[in-house]
Amino acid sequence: MPLNPQFKALLDQMAAAGGTPLIEMPVAEARAMYRAMQPQSDIAVGSVQDRKVPGPGSDIPVRIYTPQGRGPFPMLMNFHGGGWVIGDLDTADYQCRELCRSVGCVVVSVDYRLAPEHKFPAAADDCYAATQWAAANAKQINGDASRLAVGGDSAGGNLAAVVSQMARDKNGPKLVFQLLVYPVTNADFSTVSYRDNADGYLLTKTSMEWFWNHYAPGAKDRANPYASPARAASLKSLPPALTLTAEFDPLRDEGEAYAAALKKAGVASECVRYDGLIHGFFAMANVVPAAKPGMEKAAAALRRAFGG
Repeated sequence: MPLNPQFKALLDQMAAAGGTPLIEMPVAEARAMYRAMQPQSDIAVGSVQDRKVPGPGSDIPVRIYTPQGRGPFPMLMNFHGGGWVIGDLDTADYQCRELCRSVGCVVVSVDYRLAPEHKFPAAADDCYAATQWAAANAKQINGDASRLAVGGDSAGGNLAAVVSQMARDKNGPKLVFQLLVYPVTNADFSTVSYRDNADGYLLTKTSMEWFWNHYAPGAKDRANPYASPARAASLKSLPPALTLTAEFDPLRDEGEAYAAALKKAGVASECVRYDGLIHGFFAMANVVPAAKPGMEKAAAALRRAFGG
């Protein structure tokens, strides 16, 4: 399918503007640029609260979105994208508000430690610790610990898959669902989608190499299933999953392969590819009509998982 016209116009505009590529920027500048790129949102929810929760290295900032109504509400842990290097609570604000409103759930957005200052497994450990906190303190945030899901996009999808495995392996919180939006699942740059979409579609092969080099530069860490969840010895007994992928995305094939591996392991696993779209579409559902079905699909799947 051809590239969606709105995304083509966006990519053409970015190419014409030029500028320093992300991988040539100091990390602080890359973070500022990524933050500036994110669409703003005025979606109203019941309340938004910033607080800190205990973590393995230091307290972890979280942002808690609560829907209107009485509760207790189901809960979604949201892990932002950005290659474990860029991204924060603000860059994930739109999708957290949208899912809070449309699903009717508390969303706990996690500002995990970033690389290269904090390499693997810092991000995964923070996300798991925040999930443990939410499960143990659900009543405090008007949540229902028996209806707890994890989700994220790109590196956040990686962390959602990893936290699902950690919860299983460590007898941690029982999760009812994992939402994996174009997730990073394997440190492997040899797939067809990496070959066909290496350049020109926002996320590039070289930028993914840059992200991995900051987060998990060593082969041993990259082989760890808590970095590359596709390399787990077993995917049995994991929570049901919805995986969303984009046609013009280097990460397409590894996301789809992980979804297939989950299904083979007996996990209820659905995978939907959005033809004509690029990496990052999920965060643009409020400005690009072609991206809305992905957000609607995610919200519907979460409502079902929560029993709604």
